[in-house]
Amino acid sequence: MAEGSATDPDEESAQLASRTLGHYQANAERFREGTQDHDVSQNIEALLRHIQAPAPWQILDLGCGPGRDLRTFRALGHNAVGLDGAEAFVQMAREASGCEVWHQDFLALDLPAARFDGIFANACLFHIPSHLLPGALAQLHQTLKPGGVLFSSNPRGEDQEGWSGERYGAYYRLETWRALLQAAGFVELEHYYRPAGLPREQQPWLASVWRRG
Repeated sequence: MAEGSATDPDEESAQLASRTLGHYQANAERFREGTQDHDVSQNIEALLRHIQAPAPWQILDLGCGPGRDLRTFRALGHNAVGLDGAEAFVQMAREASGCEVWHQDFLALDLPAARFDGIFANACLFHIPSHLLPGALAQLHQTLKPGGVLFSSNPRGEDQEGWSGERYGAYYRLETWRALLQAAGFVELEHYYRPAGLPREQQPWLASVWRRG
């Protein structure tokens, strides 16, 4: 799909991805039931208010899971495409939303150039090992139209990475995350912590919005 090379995981990273995806595959129904009522309207609004192109917009829901947010984007009148690495989620998302959904591993993204006005990466990019994140961010940068917008929300940390149960994750400080996105050619628009209205120590999620520079 893309102009240029897709991200290319090493064997160890491919095994990490396989184990993480295997966890989601095995627990897909439980994950759907546990997340279907999560309110991420703050995040969706953060993405959409920064898109400057005429609507309706082309939106990539990266790590779309069972399709909850795809339904929302479609209900708002936008043209949404989902992407997930777990086959069970791909099938669920297609059935739940009626949208096109691509089955791709985050470590081997192969995305079309300048296709999307916005990317919604909610609770997914932290699963990419840190040494492969620059390649994935490059793919996201080139699949956005000029001036397109990337939203990301990840559990924050102190730049550590490793296993949490059967899922691999990397947990960044704001300063580190900012440097990674800027190196990939993105310009920061805003950031905030979630859930809203709580003391910082009770806000484990770092949300940020970026424009393709």
